[in-house]
Amino acid sequence: MASISLSFSSSFINTTAFPTNLRTHHPKSSNFIHCAYASPPVKKSSTSSSSKSSSVTKKRHWKQGEFPAVSETSIGGGSKRTPLKYVKKKLDRKNEAKAWANTVTEALSELIQKKQWLQALQVFEMLKEQPFYQPKEGTYMKLLVLLGKSGQPDRARQLFDEMVEEGCEPTSELYTALLSAYCRNNQIDEAFSILNQMKTLPRCQPDVFTYSTLLKVCVDATRFELVESLYEEMAERLISPNTVTQNIVLNGYGKAGKFDQMEKVLSGMLESKTCSPDVWTMNTILGVFGNKGQIDMMEKWYEKFRNFGIEPETRTFNILIGAYGKKRMYDKMSTVMEYMRKLEFPWTTSTYNNVIEAFADAGDAKHMEYTFDQMRAEGMKADTKTFCCLINGYANAGLFNKVISSAQLAGKFEIPENTSFYNAIISACAKANDLMEMGRVFERMKDKQCQPDSTTYSIMIEAYIKEGMNDKIFDLEQEKQEMIADVHESD
Repeated sequence: MASISLSFSSSFINTTAFPTNLRTHHPKSSNFIHCAYASPPVKKSSTSSSSKSSSVTKKRHWKQGEFPAVSETSIGGGSKRTPLKYVKKKLDRKNEAKAWANTVTEALSELIQKKQWLQALQVFEMLKEQPFYQPKEGTYMKLLVLLGKSGQPDRARQLFDEMVEEGCEPTSELYTALLSAYCRNNQIDEAFSILNQMKTLPRCQPDVFTYSTLLKVCVDATRFELVESLYEEMAERLISPNTVTQNIVLNGYGKAGKFDQMEKVLSGMLESKTCSPDVWTMNTILGVFGNKGQIDMMEKWYEKFRNFGIEPETRTFNILIGAYGKKRMYDKMSTVMEYMRKLEFPWTTSTYNNVIEAFADAGDAKHMEYTFDQMRAEGMKADTKTFCCLINGYANAGLFNKVISSAQLAGKFEIPENTSFYNAIISACAKANDLMEMGRVFERMKDKQCQPDSTTYSIMIEAYIKEGMNDKIFDLEQEKQEMIADVHESD
């Protein structure tokens, strides 16, 4: 096995507007002609001036209490001012409340970022009980997207209804986020129900993003008859498919192996002036052939897109690395990585994950660990896929003690535990023939409200078949059928 060298070159100024000098207005004194024999009028004039000034009301240039220099209270006899210590206490309480509000808001943002949906909802409920709380569209949008990605479409619907009850007016974007939550969980009928609801609301009409989301779930579910009906509906509403929409359909046709339809859409894009292919189109086509293991076709289309004037990006090279890695073409994988460095493209988490996955599939723990260590040394953050690959790699190499340490390290790094993560651990337990631990992991998975999928049941059933544990097989088969029935019922 060829080894890979993964070396790296690797005030604000407080300006106060001061008022101009204010002077009390005095009328100009009249000019008097004094007789040479007249007595000096000094005392008389002083008495007269004093008497006159006392009879005239003093003109105030500020409201009472606003400017102490001319206020009545500053002269004496006014109302008492609030002691400074009470003002300070009031300001302290206000600052503490503001700081607490900021702390809760920051905690909510952090939980959303970490994809911890249950804790995020709990903090959000705490936030809603506070007197300063005001419903914000942005917060609901983030939570709806999080719940959709976490496999919780029904909770997303509940949150959406609560938002409407609070008086936050729904928008097309919020409806699309809710629709996307159902699409992510393959609940197509419910998604179309939301689409029909949007059509009845003048301010929430579906747009190209709404239809793109629906097109994606339809092609992923191989419901290609719905794709055509959606295109017709878009034409009736004068909504033109953009490059993103076409890329979604291209990806769906490619995954389903419908290469004729895929090339038909692609040819239309090459001739179109409104939705020309871009680097995402390039990545989609390369990803389709790369995942199918058709390396020659992948390289052929790479050259075609380059000739068309489309420049590759980091994700493009990551797709090539992943495809070469799956075929164990380590020389070409190394060449692409060196080419990335030459063009000053950064190695990302996906870059490392593809290399780690290549060595993991081959059970090459040595090079896998070396890549992971360099990844950490460069300060690159590992994600769920990183640890799934590590766990699979150690299991393939028979190093089951390192499977446990990898799972513990994932917990230390607060890596989100999704279905793929638990499937990797369950598969490792099955390979180690530790069926008792496999069962415990399965129960923990359900306790964490992480929904098992068909892969989960297939791994466990196969492990129990090898040991002839028919009662366990029967229970899992029943549970699997209930899961499938629940999915169909929700659809």
